[in-house]
Amino acid sequence: MKKLILSLALSSTLVACGGSDSVEVTPTPPPTLAADVCYLMETSMGDVKLAVDLTNTPITGKNFKQYVDDGFYDGMIFHRVITQFMAQTGGFTPGLVSKEGRGPIVNESDVGIKNIRGTLAMARTSSPNSATSQFFINAVDNDFLDKENAQDGVGYAVFGKVIEGMEDVMDQIDIVVTGVAKDPKGNNYGDVPVEDIVINKIAETACPTS
Repeated sequence: MKKLILSLALSSTLVACGGSDSVEVTPTPPPTLAADVCYLMETSMGDVKLAVDLTNTPITGKNFKQYVDDGFYDGMIFHRVITQFMAQTGGFTPGLVSKEGRGPIVNESDVGIKNIRGTLAMARTSSPNSATSQFFINAVDNDFLDKENAQDGVGYAVFGKVIEGMEDVMDQIDIVVTGVAKDPKGNNYGDVPVEDIVINKIAETACPTS
């Protein structure tokens, strides 16, 4: 099972060196998340509206879009929920039956979009460019997942955000009872909701006009 790699590191300001004429380099501010395409994610706990950025994270955004267009996420569960951290999905159907996705994509964490509350980010293994179909929704600000703070120097790529349903649905998912569950092969998985939280369907919908 793909798990998030928790990492902590101190960020630093890049300073140019050169005698008395040293000049502090001002970091380029991260881009603002664009809402290029939006989706309605219908779950067993309510509907959540998502906005995905194809402008700043084209590889990740198009990867997600292709999975949605293929109906890949329909019938999947949130298989890992950690209170006041995140809720992860995109890899299993009920009973922890694994569903294999397409090949891995390039990690776009270097774009600099932050892992703040309500953002969507790609889950991966310890390998930076290993993300496929699994993604998570940040329940709180998780700045230690950002490239600039990540211990591995890579971090997790943010590619979208929740624009409706964060308080009504995602915050309720955040507090569900979880435990250890077995997959069909007998492998144990932690932080699995005791009652399945199913994604009934994800479908494209209109984005807000303002």
